[in-house]
Amino acid sequence: MKKIDITDRLNFEENNCLIIKGKEIEVNSDAPSMLKVLQFMSGDAGAKEVNEAYETLFPVASREKLAKLKLSFDDLIVVIKAAVELITGEKQEKE
Repeated sequence: MKKIDITDRLNFEENNCLIIKGKEIEVNSDAPSMLKVLQFMSGDAGAKEVNEAYETLFPVASREKLAKLKLSFDDLIVVIKAAVELITGEKQEKE
């Protein structure tokens, strides 16, 4: 049986951050969160899916920072797509 230790290739400690108006907004970058978000965002994403993606992507402290920015709904969509892009490295399609 072959065994390969890939522990040194993995990142267990860091979440990525978006920077908005000089504030660091931490993004949950763990695989289960991202799979959940990608599932929400596939197909026609309504308000419920956007809210679930938002709550999954951003920890409470980040959501508090975003709330203080008083973003429009369209800008929130931009932030969510940028977070997904940051983690996956893939540009998200515009709706």
